[in-house]
Amino acid sequence: MPAVAPKAELFGLGTALVAVAGGLLFAVAILVWWLFFSRAPWSERFIVLAAMVVAMFAIAPLTDISLQNGLMGRMLYVYAFPPTLGLAVVIWAIASRGVAPGPRRLAGVAAILIGCGVWTLARTDGLFWGLPQLAWRWTPTAEDRLLAQTRTDAPIPPTPVPVESATPAASAAPAMPVPVAPPTTTPVETPAVSTTREPEVARVEWAGFRGSDRDGAVRGLRINTDWSVSPPVEMWRRPVGPGWSSFAVSGDLFYTQEQRGEEEMVTCYKVSTGEPVWRHSDPVRFWESNGGAGPRGTPTIHSGRVFALGATGVLNALDARTGAVVWSRNAATDNARTLPGWGFTSSPIVIGDVVIVATSGTMSGYDVATGAPRWTGPKQLESYSSPHRVTIDGVPQVILLSGSGAVAVAPATGAVLWQHDWPDGGTTIVYPAAISRTDVLINTASAMGGMGMRRLHVARAAATVPTASGWTVEERWTSNGLKPYFNDYVIHKGYAFGFDGYIVSSINLEDGKRNWKGGRYGNGQMILLADQDLLLVLSEEGWC
Repeated sequence: MPAVAPKAELFGLGTALVAVAGGLLFAVAILVWWLFFSRAPWSERFIVLAAMVVAMFAIAPLTDISLQNGLMGRMLYVYAFPPTLGLAVVIWAIASRGVAPGPRRLAGVAAILIGCGVWTLARTDGLFWGLPQLAWRWTPTAEDRLLAQTRTDAPIPPTPVPVESATPAASAAPAMPVPVAPPTTTPVETPAVSTTREPEVARVEWAGFRGSDRDGAVRGLRINTDWSVSPPVEMWRRPVGPGWSSFAVSGDLFYTQEQRGEEEMVTCYKVSTGEPVWRHSDPVRFWESNGGAGPRGTPTIHSGRVFALGATGVLNALDARTGAVVWSRNAATDNARTLPGWGFTSSPIVIGDVVIVATSGTMSGYDVATGAPRWTGPKQLESYSSPHRVTIDGVPQVILLSGSGAVAVAPATGAVLWQHDWPDGGTTIVYPAAISRTDVLINTASAMGGMGMRRLHVARAAATVPTASGWTVEERWTSNGLKPYFNDYVIHKGYAFGFDGYIVSSINLEDGKRNWKGGRYGNGQMILLADQDLLLVLSEEGWC
C-alpha cells in the first residue's frame, strides 16, 4: 500500500501505518487459521507455535541494536512477524503437504528459523512515514561515511587560547564542567583559496528555534513564488552529523548542533559559503533507534553568545565569534531529571539576565553571565517541548507544555503564576502560542499522535475573585480540527495553520472550527511569511 498510494489515508491513518496494522492483522489471521482451522495434527500445531515463540526470542539478541530498541523495543516483533515469519509458515505449510511427519516438522522449524533469522542481517536507520528505513547491517551509515570523509580532511590547527570566562559571583554556585572529559573548541581550517576574514557577530536574523519570537514567522521579507520562472538555486551543499537541530543565524554566521561519532558538537558555519568556522565538542553521545543519534535542541544567539542544550543535558554558553566556552553545566543533574527515551530536546531561551531551559518537564533558569543556577521550576510529567516567552495581561512569563498540561512561571524567579491541567494528554512536543493580550493556545498529544488544541483565557484575578495563585484560567474551547504532533503551527489574521496528522489544516481562533484541510506533507514543518500571507511548507521528504 505505501508503494501504490504513499500519501493516501484510510480511517485517518496514512497507508504506511495501515500497512503495518494490516500486516499484523493478517499475521494474526494466519495464526488463528493454523491453530483452529488447519487440518494439521494438534501436536504439529503446538510444535510450530512453540517454535515461533522460541525463535523470536532467541533471534532478538542477535539482531542489530537498532532493531532491538526500535518502537520502544517492539520493532522486531511488529515488523518481523507479518512479512517474514508468517510468510515462512504459510510457504512451509503449502510446500510440505504430503511429506512424512518427521521431515515435515523439521522443515517447519527450519522455515521458522529462516523467517526470523533474516532479521539478523538488517538494521534500521530510523522511521520515515511510520516505516523503518532498513539497510543491510554491514553497510556504513550516513554518519560513518561523514566520519570517514572528515578523517581525510586537512588537519585541524591547535586549539586557540579561549576567551576568558566570566567570573561567578561569590555567592553563586560554581558552574560545573560537563562531562568528566573536558570539552574542546577548535577553529576549522579554511581552504587556501579563501579570502574571508575573522568572522564577526553582526545583526541577528534568526535568534534560534522558530525565530526571534519563537512563532515561526518571518516579517519584512517577500519571496518570488513563481518557481517555474525563477526557481531557487542551490548555493552550496555540505554534509553534517546527525541530529534534530535547526539553525540560528547572525549575519554571515549560522549555528547548529550535530553528532560526530562520540562527540556532540555545537558548530558554526558561514551562510555565504558553507565553510565551517568553529566546532565545540563535548565527549557525549545520545542515540535511540527511531530518531537516530545526535542532539535534539537548537542553539540560541543572545548578546554575542550561543546557548545550546545537548541531548544528554549538557548546557553550554559559548562565544559566538570563536566558540570558546564561557560556562558549562549539566541541566539534567541540576534538575535531578533522568534521561528520557528521546533525549533532552529543549532549546534555550534568554529573558533578561536569565537563560531558561527545560529538562523533560522541569524548567530551570541560569545566570546568563556566570551559569550559576537561579531557580528550578515545578516538576511536571515528561515533556519534549521548549519554554516559550509570552506576555499575558501585561505580565511577562514563560510557559511550558508537558504531559501534565501547561504551567507558567515568572522568568526572573521561576515562581509559578498559573497552571492548567489537561489530564488526558500524553507527552507534549509542540509549543504554546499567545493569540491575544489574555488568551493562549495550547495543545496535547498521545502516543498515537496529536489530540487537539485548546484556547485558554488567562488573567490576573480581580479582588472579588481571590485565587491561590492570583490568576484565573478559563477554557474557551477545545478543538480536534488541528492536531499538531511532531510539528508546530503558526498564527495569522485570526487563524491557526499547522499539521493535522500528515495534512495541513487551518482553524478559526474564535471557535476552534476547521477552516480548511488539504495537502499531505508527512511530518513536515512550516514558516509563515507574514507580509505575503504565505505559508512556506517543507515536507517530511524534504521538498518545499
